Amino acid sequence: MSTGGPRRAPATLAADVVVVGFGAAGACAAIEAADAGAQVLVLDRFDGGGATALSGGVVYAGGGTSVQRDAGVDDTPEAMLAYLEREVGDPEDTVHPETLRAFCHGSPAMIEWLRQQGVPFEGSLAPQKTSYPGNDHYLYYSGSEIAGAFRDVAPPAPRGHRAKAPGASGKRLFQALAGAARGRGVRVLPQTRAQRVVEHDGVVRGVEGVTLSQAPAWVRTAYRVAGRLAAKPGLYQPAVKRRCVALCDMLERAHGRPVQVLAQRGVVLCAGGFIGNRALVHEHAPAYRGGLPLGTPGDDGSGLELGRSVGGAAAKLDRVSAWRFFTPPSALLGALLVDRRGQRVIDETRYGAAVGQALIEHHDGRGWLLVDASLLAEARRQIRRQGLWFQRLQMAYLFGPGRVTGTTLEEVARRAGVDAEGLVATVQAHQEALASGGPDPSGKPAEYTRSIGTPPYSLVDISVRRQPAYPCPMLTLGGLVVDQRTGQVQRPDQEPIPGLFAAGRTAVGICSNAYVSGLSLADCVFSGRRAGRHAATGPAPGPTPGPETVPAPVEQPRQERQGRHRAHH
Repeated sequence: MSTGGPRRAPATLAADVVVVGFGAAGACAAIEAADAGAQVLVLDRFDGGGATALSGGVVYAGGGTSVQRDAGVDDTPEAMLAYLEREVGDPEDTVHPETLRAFCHGSPAMIEWLRQQGVPFEGSLAPQKTSYPGNDHYLYYSGSEIAGAFRDVAPPAPRGHRAKAPGASGKRLFQALAGAARGRGVRVLPQTRAQRVVEHDGVVRGVEGVTLSQAPAWVRTAYRVAGRLAAKPGLYQPAVKRRCVALCDMLERAHGRPVQVLAQRGVVLCAGGFIGNRALVHEHAPAYRGGLPLGTPGDDGSGLELGRSVGGAAAKLDRVSAWRFFTPPSALLGALLVDRRGQRVIDETRYGAAVGQALIEHHDGRGWLLVDASLLAEARRQIRRQGLWFQRLQMAYLFGPGRVTGTTLEEVARRAGVDAEGLVATVQAHQEALASGGPDPSGKPAEYTRSIGTPPYSLVDISVRRQPAYPCPMLTLGGLVVDQRTGQVQRPDQEPIPGLFAAGRTAVGICSNAYVSGLSLADCVFSGRRAGRHAATGPAPGPTPGPETVPAPVEQPRQERQGRHRAHH
Protein backbone atom coordinates (compact mmCIF):
# COMPACT_ATOMS: atom_id res chain seq x y z
CA MET A 1 0.00 0.00 0.00
CA SER A 2 1.44 3.35 -0.96
CA THR A 3 1.89 5.95 1.74
CA GLY A 4 1.66 8.81 -0.72
CA GLY A 5 4.33 11.45 -1.16
CA PRO A 6 7.85 10.62 -2.41
CA ARG A 7 8.73 6.95 -2.55
CA ARG A 8 11.46 6.03 -0.07
CA ALA A 9 13.13 2.76 0.78
CA PRO A 10 11.67 1.19 3.92
CA ALA A 11 13.53 1.87 7.12
CA THR A 12 14.43 -1.28 9.05
CA LEU A 13 14.18 -2.04 12.76
CA ALA A 14 14.65 -5.29 14.60
CA ALA A 15 13.98 -6.82 18.00
CA ASP A 16 13.56 -10.26 19.50
CA VAL A 17 9.84 -9.71 20.05
CA VAL A 18 7.65 -7.20 18.22
CA VAL A 19 4.33 -6.27 19.85
CA VAL A 20 1.63 -4.59 17.75
CA GLY A 21 -0.59 -2.44 19.97
CA PHE A 22 0.20 -0.77 23.28
CA GLY A 23 -2.85 -1.18 25.50
CA ALA A 24 -3.09 -3.46 28.51
CA ALA A 25 -2.49 -6.66 26.52
CA GLY A 26 0.45 -5.19 24.61
CA ALA A 27 2.06 -3.75 27.72
CA CYS A 28 1.71 -7.04 29.61
CA ALA A 29 3.12 -8.99 26.67
CA ALA A 30 6.07 -6.61 26.47
CA ILE A 31 6.78 -6.86 30.21
CA GLU A 32 6.77 -10.65 30.21
CA ALA A 33 8.90 -10.89 27.07
CA ALA A 34 11.42 -8.48 28.54
CA ASP A 35 11.49 -10.43 31.80
CA ALA A 36 12.25 -13.56 29.74
CA GLY A 37 15.35 -11.83 28.41
CA ALA A 38 14.04 -10.61 25.06
CA GLN A 39 14.63 -7.25 23.43
CA VAL A 40 11.14 -5.87 22.84
CA LEU A 41 9.82 -3.27 20.42
CA VAL A 42 6.18 -2.13 20.62
CA LEU A 43 4.37 -0.44 17.76
CA ASP A 44 1.25 1.64 18.28
CA ARG A 45 -0.72 3.53 15.67
CA PHE A 46 -1.32 6.40 18.07
CA ASP A 47 0.41 7.10 21.38
CA GLY A 48 -0.54 4.06 23.43
CA GLY A 49 -3.36 3.32 25.84
CA GLY A 50 -5.96 2.08 23.39
CA ALA A 51 -9.36 1.14 24.79
CA THR A 52 -7.69 0.38 28.14
CA ALA A 53 -7.02 4.05 28.79
CA LEU A 54 -10.65 4.91 27.99
CA SER A 55 -12.04 2.17 30.23
CA GLY A 56 -13.15 2.17 33.84
CA GLY A 57 -9.95 0.40 34.83
CA VAL A 58 -11.79 -2.60 36.31
CA VAL A 59 -10.01 -5.95 36.53
CA TYR A 60 -12.18 -8.99 37.26
CA ALA A 61 -10.36 -11.06 39.87
CA GLY A 62 -11.23 -13.28 42.80
CA GLY A 63 -10.44 -16.49 44.55
CA GLY A 64 -9.20 -14.66 47.63
CA THR A 65 -7.18 -11.71 46.35
CA SER A 66 -5.35 -9.47 48.80
CA VAL A 67 -7.86 -6.72 47.94
CA GLN A 68 -10.78 -8.98 48.83
CA ARG A 69 -9.11 -9.95 52.11
CA ASP A 70 -8.56 -6.28 52.97
CA ALA A 71 -12.30 -5.75 52.47
CA GLY A 72 -13.19 -8.76 54.63
CA VAL A 73 -14.53 -10.71 51.65
CA ASP A 74 -14.33 -14.51 51.59
CA ASP A 75 -13.84 -16.04 48.17
CA THR A 76 -12.25 -19.14 46.68
CA PRO A 77 -11.03 -20.07 43.18
CA GLU A 78 -13.67 -22.80 43.08
CA ALA A 79 -16.49 -20.32 43.77
CA MET A 80 -15.15 -17.95 41.12
CA LEU A 81 -14.87 -20.80 38.63
CA ALA A 82 -18.39 -22.04 39.34
CA TYR A 83 -19.82 -18.58 38.71
CA LEU A 84 -17.84 -17.94 35.50
CA GLU A 85 -18.63 -21.39 34.12
CA ARG A 86 -22.31 -20.48 34.20
CA GLU A 87 -22.03 -16.80 33.31
CA VAL A 88 -19.44 -16.86 30.50
CA GLY A 89 -18.89 -20.59 29.98
CA ASP A 90 -18.40 -21.57 26.36
CA PRO A 91 -20.69 -24.34 25.10
CA GLU A 92 -18.46 -24.75 22.05
CA ASP A 93 -15.34 -25.03 24.23
CA THR A 94 -13.59 -22.39 22.12
CA VAL A 95 -12.16 -21.40 25.49
CA HIS A 96 -11.27 -24.67 27.16
CA PRO A 97 -12.52 -25.42 30.69
CA GLU A 98 -8.93 -25.92 31.85
CA THR A 99 -8.07 -22.42 30.61
CA LEU A 100 -10.88 -20.92 32.66
CA ARG A 101 -9.75 -22.97 35.65
CA ALA A 102 -6.17 -21.71 35.27
CA PHE A 103 -7.44 -18.15 35.03
CA CYS A 104 -9.44 -18.46 38.27
CA HIS A 105 -6.74 -20.21 40.26
CA GLY A 106 -4.15 -17.70 39.10
CA SER A 107 -6.35 -14.70 39.83
CA PRO A 108 -4.91 -13.74 43.28
CA ALA A 109 -1.37 -13.91 41.88
CA MET A 110 -2.44 -11.75 38.91
CA ILE A 111 -3.52 -8.95 41.24
CA GLU A 112 -0.21 -9.13 43.07
CA TRP A 113 1.65 -9.00 39.76
CA LEU A 114 -0.31 -5.91 38.75
CA ARG A 115 0.47 -4.30 42.08
CA GLN A 116 4.15 -4.99 41.47
CA GLN A 117 3.88 -3.09 38.19
CA GLY A 118 2.50 -0.09 40.06
CA VAL A 119 -1.25 -0.54 39.55
CA PRO A 120 -3.00 0.72 42.71
CA PHE A 121 -5.94 -1.19 44.20
CA GLU A 122 -7.91 -0.69 47.41
CA GLY A 123 -10.23 -2.90 49.44
CA SER A 124 -13.00 -0.33 49.89
CA LEU A 125 -16.21 -2.24 49.20
CA ALA A 126 -19.12 -0.50 47.47
CA PRO A 127 -22.16 -0.71 49.78
CA GLN A 128 -24.69 -1.33 46.99
CA LYS A 129 -24.99 -2.98 43.60
CA THR A 130 -23.86 -0.56 40.90
CA SER A 131 -22.68 -0.51 37.31
CA TYR A 132 -19.58 1.44 38.39
CA PRO A 133 -18.64 2.61 41.88
CA GLY A 134 -18.00 6.18 42.92
CA ASN A 135 -14.62 7.53 43.93
CA ASP A 136 -14.95 6.28 47.51
CA HIS A 137 -15.09 2.59 46.58
CA TYR A 138 -12.84 0.35 44.50
CA LEU A 139 -14.18 -3.18 44.99
CA TYR A 140 -17.71 -4.09 43.88
CA TYR A 141 -20.04 -6.70 42.39
CA SER A 142 -19.19 -6.13 38.75
CA GLY A 143 -21.12 -9.11 37.34
CA SER A 144 -24.32 -11.03 38.04
CA GLU A 145 -23.05 -12.68 41.23
CA ILE A 146 -26.04 -11.54 43.31
CA ALA A 147 -28.66 -12.47 40.69
CA GLY A 148 -31.13 -15.25 41.40
CA ALA A 149 -29.83 -17.56 38.65
CA PHE A 150 -26.44 -17.78 40.38
CA ARG A 151 -27.44 -18.15 44.02
CA ASP A 152 -27.36 -21.96 43.77
CA VAL A 153 -23.91 -22.00 42.14
CA ALA A 154 -21.62 -20.53 44.79
CA PRO A 155 -21.69 -17.83 47.49
CA PRO A 156 -21.57 -14.44 45.74
CA ALA A 157 -18.42 -12.37 46.12
CA PRO A 158 -17.46 -8.93 44.75
CA ARG A 159 -14.71 -9.36 42.16
CA GLY A 160 -14.59 -6.05 40.33
CA HIS A 161 -11.16 -4.61 41.24
CA ARG A 162 -11.15 -0.99 40.10
CA ALA A 163 -7.72 0.66 39.85
CA LYS A 164 -7.60 3.45 42.41
CA ALA A 165 -7.94 6.80 40.67
CA PRO A 166 -10.72 9.38 40.39
CA GLY A 167 -13.12 9.09 37.49
CA ALA A 168 -12.65 6.38 34.89
CA SER A 169 -9.41 4.84 36.12
CA GLY A 170 -8.32 2.89 33.03
CA LYS A 171 -5.86 5.65 32.22
CA ARG A 172 -4.13 5.17 35.56
CA LEU A 173 -3.93 1.41 35.05
CA PHE A 174 -2.35 1.85 31.63
CA GLN A 175 0.14 4.44 32.86
CA ALA A 176 1.42 1.99 35.44
CA LEU A 177 1.82 -0.82 32.92
CA ALA A 178 3.44 1.47 30.34
CA GLY A 179 5.90 2.72 32.95
CA ALA A 180 6.73 -0.83 34.01
CA ALA A 181 7.38 -1.81 30.40
CA ARG A 182 9.65 1.15 29.68
CA GLY A 183 11.44 0.56 32.97
CA ARG A 184 12.52 -2.81 31.57
CA GLY A 185 13.99 -1.26 28.47
CA VAL A 186 11.04 -1.90 26.18
CA ARG A 187 11.16 0.45 23.20
CA VAL A 188 7.91 2.00 22.02
CA LEU A 189 7.49 3.35 18.50
CA PRO A 190 4.28 5.42 18.48
CA GLN A 191 2.46 6.75 15.44
CA THR A 192 3.38 3.60 13.53
CA ARG A 193 0.76 1.58 11.68
CA ALA A 194 1.36 -2.13 11.01
CA GLN A 195 -0.08 -3.05 7.61
CA ARG A 196 1.42 -6.40 6.58
CA VAL A 197 2.93 -9.48 8.17
CA VAL A 198 6.43 -10.53 7.07
CA GLU A 199 6.94 -14.27 6.56
CA HIS A 200 10.11 -16.22 5.75
CA ASP A 201 10.08 -19.96 5.11
CA GLY A 202 6.64 -20.24 6.70
CA VAL A 203 7.68 -18.42 9.89
CA VAL A 204 6.37 -14.96 10.83
CA ARG A 205 9.41 -12.69 11.02
CA GLY A 206 7.96 -9.24 11.53
CA VAL A 207 5.61 -6.62 10.16
CA GLU A 208 5.69 -3.83 7.61
CA GLY A 209 3.88 -0.56 7.82
CA VAL A 210 4.24 3.18 7.91
CA THR A 211 5.68 5.43 10.61
CA LEU A 212 5.71 9.13 11.40
CA SER A 213 8.80 8.80 13.61
CA GLN A 214 10.85 10.96 11.25
CA ALA A 215 8.08 13.36 10.27
CA PRO A 216 8.36 17.04 11.20
CA ALA A 217 7.47 17.88 14.79
CA TRP A 218 4.32 19.74 13.77
CA VAL A 219 3.07 16.65 11.93
CA ARG A 220 3.63 14.41 14.95
CA THR A 221 1.93 16.95 17.21
CA ALA A 222 -1.08 17.33 14.91
CA TYR A 223 -1.38 13.54 14.64
CA ARG A 224 -1.17 13.12 18.41
CA VAL A 225 -3.84 15.76 19.06
CA ALA A 226 -6.14 14.35 16.37
CA GLY A 227 -5.71 10.82 17.74
CA ARG A 228 -6.61 11.93 21.24
CA LEU A 229 -9.65 13.88 20.08
CA ALA A 230 -10.78 10.91 17.98
CA ALA A 231 -10.68 8.76 21.11
CA LYS A 232 -12.32 11.35 23.36
CA PRO A 233 -14.60 13.24 22.80
CA GLY A 234 -14.78 11.33 19.51
CA LEU A 235 -16.04 8.33 21.47
CA TYR A 236 -19.29 10.24 22.01
CA GLN A 237 -19.19 12.47 18.93
CA PRO A 238 -18.96 10.36 15.74
CA ALA A 239 -18.54 13.42 13.51
CA VAL A 240 -15.50 14.56 15.50
CA LYS A 241 -14.06 11.06 15.33
CA ARG A 242 -14.48 10.84 11.55
CA ARG A 243 -12.78 14.18 10.94
CA CYS A 244 -9.88 13.38 13.24
CA VAL A 245 -9.31 9.93 11.73
CA ALA A 246 -9.41 11.45 8.24
CA LEU A 247 -6.73 13.95 9.31
CA CYS A 248 -4.56 11.13 10.70
CA ASP A 249 -4.94 9.19 7.44
CA MET A 250 -3.96 12.24 5.43
CA LEU A 251 -0.87 12.89 7.57
CA GLU A 252 0.19 9.25 7.18
CA ARG A 253 -0.14 9.45 3.40
CA ALA A 254 1.73 12.74 3.14
CA HIS A 255 4.47 12.27 5.72
CA GLY A 256 4.62 8.58 6.65
CA ARG A 257 7.74 6.57 5.91
CA PRO A 258 7.61 2.85 5.08
CA VAL A 259 9.10 0.76 7.86
CA GLN A 260 9.98 -2.91 8.19
CA VAL A 261 10.17 -4.25 11.73
CA LEU A 262 11.82 -7.68 11.97
CA ALA A 263 11.20 -10.03 14.86
CA GLN A 264 13.90 -12.54 15.74
CA ARG A 265 11.59 -14.57 17.97
CA GLY A 266 7.95 -13.63 17.51
CA VAL A 267 5.23 -11.09 16.75
CA VAL A 268 2.40 -10.51 19.24
CA LEU A 269 -0.80 -8.94 17.89
CA CYS A 270 -2.52 -6.86 20.59
CA ALA A 271 -4.30 -4.32 18.37
CA GLY A 272 -7.72 -4.45 20.03
CA GLY A 273 -11.08 -5.53 18.64
CA PHE A 274 -13.10 -4.44 15.61
CA ILE A 275 -16.00 -2.46 17.07
CA GLY A 276 -14.78 0.56 15.08
CA ASN A 277 -15.11 -1.32 11.79
CA ARG A 278 -18.77 -0.92 10.86
CA ALA A 279 -18.55 -3.30 7.90
CA LEU A 280 -17.13 -6.14 10.00
CA VAL A 281 -19.69 -5.61 12.76
CA HIS A 282 -22.55 -5.61 10.27
CA GLU A 283 -21.15 -8.72 8.59
CA HIS A 284 -20.78 -10.79 11.76
CA ALA A 285 -23.20 -9.22 14.28
CA PRO A 286 -25.86 -7.32 12.32
CA ALA A 287 -28.27 -7.14 15.27
CA TYR A 288 -25.82 -5.01 17.24
CA ARG A 289 -26.42 -1.65 15.63
CA GLY A 290 -27.21 1.73 17.05
CA GLY A 291 -24.85 1.42 20.00
CA LEU A 292 -21.81 3.39 21.11
CA PRO A 293 -18.62 1.77 19.71
CA LEU A 294 -16.51 1.44 22.86
CA GLY A 295 -12.97 1.80 21.61
CA THR A 296 -10.51 3.99 19.80
CA PRO A 297 -9.95 4.38 16.04
CA GLY A 298 -7.38 1.61 16.51
CA ASP A 299 -10.19 -0.88 17.24
CA ASP A 300 -10.73 -1.29 13.52
CA GLY A 301 -10.02 -5.01 13.17
CA SER A 302 -6.47 -4.44 11.88
CA GLY A 303 -5.00 -7.01 14.27
CA LEU A 304 -7.62 -9.54 13.24
CA GLU A 305 -6.90 -8.94 9.54
CA LEU A 306 -3.13 -9.15 10.02
CA GLY A 307 -3.59 -12.59 11.56
CA ARG A 308 -6.07 -13.78 8.94
CA SER A 309 -3.79 -12.58 6.12
CA VAL A 310 -1.33 -15.36 6.95
CA GLY A 311 -3.94 -18.05 7.49
CA GLY A 312 -5.02 -17.44 11.08
CA ALA A 313 -8.45 -18.76 12.07
CA ALA A 314 -11.04 -16.59 13.78
CA ALA A 315 -14.01 -17.38 16.01
CA LYS A 316 -16.73 -15.73 18.10
CA LEU A 317 -16.90 -12.79 15.70
CA ASP A 318 -20.66 -12.68 16.27
CA ARG A 319 -20.22 -12.07 19.99
CA VAL A 320 -20.69 -8.43 21.00
CA SER A 321 -21.15 -7.05 24.50
CA ALA A 322 -23.86 -4.36 24.69
CA TRP A 323 -24.24 -2.71 28.09
CA ARG A 324 -27.66 -1.58 29.26
CA PHE A 325 -26.98 -0.23 32.74
CA PHE A 326 -29.62 1.49 34.86
CA THR A 327 -27.85 1.56 38.22
CA PRO A 328 -26.99 3.64 40.09
CA PRO A 329 -29.41 4.46 41.64
CA SER A 330 -29.65 1.03 43.25
CA ALA A 331 -33.40 1.48 43.90
CA LEU A 332 -34.01 0.74 40.21
CA LEU A 333 -33.09 -2.89 40.85
CA GLY A 334 -36.63 -3.08 42.22
CA ALA A 335 -38.16 -1.94 38.91
CA LEU A 336 -39.70 -4.31 36.37
CA LEU A 337 -38.07 -4.40 32.93
CA VAL A 338 -40.72 -5.08 30.26
CA ASP A 339 -40.86 -5.30 26.46
CA ARG A 340 -43.43 -4.06 23.93
CA ARG A 341 -45.83 -6.81 24.99
CA GLY A 342 -45.59 -5.72 28.62
CA GLN A 343 -43.78 -8.93 29.57
CA ARG A 344 -40.71 -9.24 31.78
CA VAL A 345 -37.36 -9.32 29.99
CA ILE A 346 -34.89 -10.59 32.60
CA ASP A 347 -34.02 -10.57 36.30
CA GLU A 348 -33.19 -6.89 36.77
CA THR A 349 -30.21 -7.69 39.03
CA ARG A 350 -28.35 -9.30 36.12
CA TYR A 351 -25.24 -7.64 34.73
CA GLY A 352 -25.84 -4.91 32.13
CA ALA A 353 -24.43 -6.94 29.23
CA ALA A 354 -26.88 -9.76 29.98
CA VAL A 355 -29.67 -7.17 29.94
CA GLY A 356 -28.43 -5.73 26.65
CA GLN A 357 -28.13 -9.16 25.06
CA ALA A 358 -31.65 -10.13 26.14
CA LEU A 359 -33.09 -6.90 24.74
CA ILE A 360 -31.28 -7.13 21.40
CA GLU A 361 -31.55 -10.84 20.70
CA HIS A 362 -35.04 -11.52 22.04
CA HIS A 363 -36.98 -8.24 22.29
CA ASP A 364 -36.01 -6.18 19.20
CA GLY A 365 -33.84 -3.95 21.37
CA ARG A 366 -36.86 -2.36 23.06
CA GLY A 367 -37.38 -2.21 26.82
CA TRP A 368 -38.93 -0.05 29.56
CA LEU A 369 -38.45 0.07 33.31
CA LEU A 370 -41.76 0.19 35.17
CA VAL A 371 -41.55 2.14 38.43
CA ASP A 372 -44.20 3.55 40.72
CA ALA A 373 -44.17 6.88 42.54
CA SER A 374 -42.41 5.67 45.69
CA LEU A 375 -39.67 3.85 43.79
CA LEU A 376 -39.07 6.85 41.54
CA ALA A 377 -38.77 9.17 44.53
CA GLU A 378 -36.26 6.86 46.21
CA ALA A 379 -34.20 6.57 43.02
CA ARG A 380 -34.07 10.36 42.69
CA ARG A 381 -32.80 10.72 46.24
CA GLN A 382 -30.14 8.07 45.75
CA ILE A 383 -28.62 9.32 42.53
CA ARG A 384 -27.35 12.45 44.26
CA ARG A 385 -25.00 10.42 46.42
CA GLN A 386 -24.46 7.14 44.56
CA GLY A 387 -23.52 8.15 41.04
CA LEU A 388 -20.63 9.80 39.27
CA TRP A 389 -21.33 12.84 37.10
CA PHE A 390 -21.97 10.89 33.88
CA GLN A 391 -24.33 8.52 35.69
CA ARG A 392 -26.29 11.46 37.11
CA LEU A 393 -26.44 12.96 33.62
CA GLN A 394 -27.90 9.75 32.22
CA MET A 395 -30.48 9.56 34.98
CA ALA A 396 -31.48 13.15 34.32
CA TYR A 397 -32.35 12.05 30.80
CA LEU A 398 -34.11 8.84 31.85
CA PHE A 399 -36.17 10.55 34.54
CA GLY A 400 -36.96 13.44 32.18
CA PRO A 401 -37.36 13.02 28.39
CA GLY A 402 -36.95 9.25 28.62
CA ARG A 403 -39.99 8.76 30.88
CA VAL A 404 -43.74 8.76 30.38
CA THR A 405 -46.27 8.69 33.23
CA GLY A 406 -49.86 7.66 33.84
CA THR A 407 -52.24 7.42 36.76
CA THR A 408 -53.06 3.84 35.77
CA LEU A 409 -51.05 1.01 34.25
CA GLU A 410 -53.26 1.13 31.17
CA GLU A 411 -52.64 4.83 30.69
CA VAL A 412 -48.85 4.66 31.06
CA ALA A 413 -48.72 1.65 28.74
CA ARG A 414 -50.69 3.49 26.07
CA ARG A 415 -48.39 6.53 26.25
CA ALA A 416 -45.25 4.37 25.95
CA GLY A 417 -46.56 2.16 23.17
CA VAL A 418 -46.55 -0.95 25.39
CA ASP A 419 -49.35 -3.54 25.35
CA ALA A 420 -51.60 -2.58 28.28
CA GLU A 421 -53.13 -6.00 28.82
CA GLY A 422 -49.72 -7.62 28.96
CA LEU A 423 -48.38 -5.01 31.38
CA VAL A 424 -51.33 -5.40 33.75
CA ALA A 425 -50.90 -9.19 33.73
CA THR A 426 -47.17 -8.85 34.43
CA VAL A 427 -47.71 -6.55 37.40
CA GLN A 428 -50.46 -8.76 38.76
CA ALA A 429 -48.20 -11.85 38.64
CA HIS A 430 -45.42 -9.88 40.31
CA GLN A 431 -47.66 -8.56 43.09
CA GLU A 432 -49.19 -11.97 43.76
CA ALA A 433 -45.77 -13.61 44.05
CA LEU A 434 -44.64 -10.86 46.40
CA ALA A 435 -47.72 -11.18 48.61
CA SER A 436 -47.46 -14.96 48.83
CA GLY A 437 -43.75 -14.97 49.56
CA GLY A 438 -43.17 -17.05 46.44
CA PRO A 439 -40.32 -16.66 43.97
CA ASP A 440 -40.22 -13.70 41.63
CA PRO A 441 -41.45 -14.73 38.15
CA SER A 442 -38.09 -13.70 36.63
CA GLY A 443 -35.99 -15.14 39.44
CA LYS A 444 -35.02 -11.85 41.07
CA PRO A 445 -33.78 -12.33 44.66
CA ALA A 446 -36.33 -11.43 47.33
CA GLU A 447 -34.22 -8.65 48.86
CA TYR A 448 -34.42 -6.69 45.59
CA THR A 449 -38.11 -7.27 44.93
CA ARG A 450 -40.39 -4.27 45.43
CA SER A 451 -44.12 -3.70 45.28
CA ILE A 452 -45.35 -1.75 42.24
CA GLY A 453 -48.59 -0.24 43.43
CA THR A 454 -48.30 3.48 44.15
CA PRO A 455 -49.53 5.69 41.28
CA PRO A 456 -48.62 7.56 39.22
CA TYR A 457 -46.67 4.95 37.26
CA SER A 458 -43.72 5.58 34.97
CA LEU A 459 -42.26 3.67 32.07
CA VAL A 460 -38.61 4.62 31.52
CA ASP A 461 -37.34 3.89 28.01
CA ILE A 462 -33.99 2.06 28.11
CA SER A 463 -34.18 0.72 24.56
CA VAL A 464 -30.96 -0.01 22.71
CA ARG A 465 -30.82 2.68 20.07
CA ARG A 466 -28.97 5.90 19.38
CA GLN A 467 -29.73 8.09 22.38
CA PRO A 468 -26.88 10.61 22.81
CA ALA A 469 -27.73 11.20 26.46
CA TYR A 470 -28.06 7.47 27.18
CA PRO A 471 -25.81 5.53 24.79
CA CYS A 472 -25.45 1.75 24.77
CA PRO A 473 -21.70 0.98 24.79
CA MET A 474 -20.65 -2.03 22.72
CA LEU A 475 -17.41 -3.93 22.18
CA THR A 476 -16.50 -6.99 20.15
CA LEU A 477 -15.43 -10.15 21.96
CA GLY A 478 -14.19 -12.50 19.24
CA GLY A 479 -10.89 -12.66 17.42
CA LEU A 480 -8.09 -14.91 16.28
CA VAL A 481 -8.08 -18.48 17.55
CA VAL A 482 -4.99 -19.16 19.66
CA ASP A 483 -3.34 -22.12 21.35
CA GLN A 484 -4.54 -21.67 24.92
CA ARG A 485 -1.27 -22.84 26.41
CA THR A 486 0.91 -20.40 24.48
CA GLY A 487 -1.23 -17.73 22.79
CA GLN A 488 0.11 -18.80 19.38
CA VAL A 489 -2.27 -18.07 16.49
CA GLN A 490 -3.72 -21.20 14.92
CA ARG A 491 -4.84 -22.09 11.42
CA PRO A 492 -8.32 -23.55 10.82
CA ASP A 493 -6.81 -27.05 11.16
CA GLN A 494 -5.49 -26.02 14.64
CA GLU A 495 -1.89 -26.00 13.44
CA PRO A 496 0.04 -23.10 15.00
CA ILE A 497 1.53 -20.37 12.85
CA PRO A 498 5.23 -20.21 13.80
CA GLY A 499 6.24 -16.85 15.22
CA LEU A 500 2.75 -15.34 15.49
CA PHE A 501 0.87 -14.76 18.76
CA ALA A 502 -2.22 -12.77 19.74
CA ALA A 503 -3.77 -11.46 22.96
CA GLY A 504 -6.47 -9.21 24.31
CA ARG A 505 -9.47 -8.48 22.12
CA THR A 506 -7.49 -9.39 19.00
CA ALA A 507 -7.77 -13.01 20.18
CA VAL A 508 -10.45 -15.37 21.43
CA GLY A 509 -10.19 -15.25 25.21
CA ILE A 510 -11.84 -15.71 28.58
CA CYS A 511 -14.66 -13.25 27.84
CA SER A 512 -15.28 -14.12 24.18
CA ASN A 513 -18.54 -15.97 24.82
CA ALA A 514 -19.98 -13.45 27.28
CA TYR A 515 -18.74 -10.54 29.35
CA VAL A 516 -18.93 -9.01 32.81
CA SER A 517 -17.19 -5.81 33.86
CA GLY A 518 -13.47 -6.22 34.30
CA LEU A 519 -13.23 -9.52 32.45
CA SER A 520 -11.76 -7.99 29.29
CA LEU A 521 -8.94 -6.20 31.14
CA ALA A 522 -8.32 -9.31 33.23
CA ASP A 523 -8.09 -11.34 30.03
CA CYS A 524 -5.73 -8.75 28.52
CA VAL A 525 -3.40 -9.31 31.47
CA PHE A 526 -3.82 -13.11 31.42
CA SER A 527 -3.44 -13.56 27.65
CA GLY A 528 -0.90 -10.77 27.17
CA ARG A 529 1.47 -12.24 29.74
CA ARG A 530 1.02 -15.71 28.24
CA ALA A 531 1.77 -14.55 24.70
CA GLY A 532 4.76 -12.45 25.76
CA ARG A 533 6.39 -15.32 27.66
CA HIS A 534 6.06 -17.77 24.80
CA ALA A 535 6.96 -15.30 22.06
CA ALA A 536 10.26 -14.65 23.86
CA THR A 537 11.13 -18.34 23.53
CA GLY A 538 9.79 -18.67 19.99
CA PRO A 539 11.41 -19.95 16.77
CA ALA A 540 15.14 -19.84 16.19
CA PRO A 541 16.43 -16.42 15.15
CA GLY A 542 15.85 -15.51 11.53
CA PRO A 543 18.08 -13.63 9.10
CA THR A 544 20.00 -10.78 10.69
CA PRO A 545 18.76 -7.47 9.27
CA GLY A 546 20.90 -4.58 8.26
CA PRO A 547 21.65 -1.69 10.62
CA GLU A 548 18.69 0.14 12.06
CA THR A 549 17.85 3.18 10.02
CA VAL A 550 15.06 4.65 12.13
CA PRO A 551 16.09 6.84 15.07
CA ALA A 552 14.89 6.19 18.58
CA PRO A 553 11.13 6.60 19.04
CA VAL A 554 9.92 10.13 19.52
CA GLU A 555 9.64 11.34 23.09
CA GLN A 556 6.31 10.55 24.73
CA PRO A 557 3.91 13.29 25.80
CA ARG A 558 4.59 14.92 29.12
CA GLN A 559 1.46 13.44 30.66
CA GLU A 560 2.59 9.88 29.87
CA ARG A 561 6.09 10.56 31.26
CA GLN A 562 4.50 11.74 34.48
CA GLY A 563 2.40 8.57 34.58
CA ARG A 564 5.57 6.51 34.25
CA HIS A 565 7.20 8.39 37.10
CA ARG A 566 4.21 7.77 39.39
CA ALA A 567 4.18 4.09 38.50
CA HIS A 568 7.71 3.69 39.81
CA HIS A 569 7.33 5.85 42.91
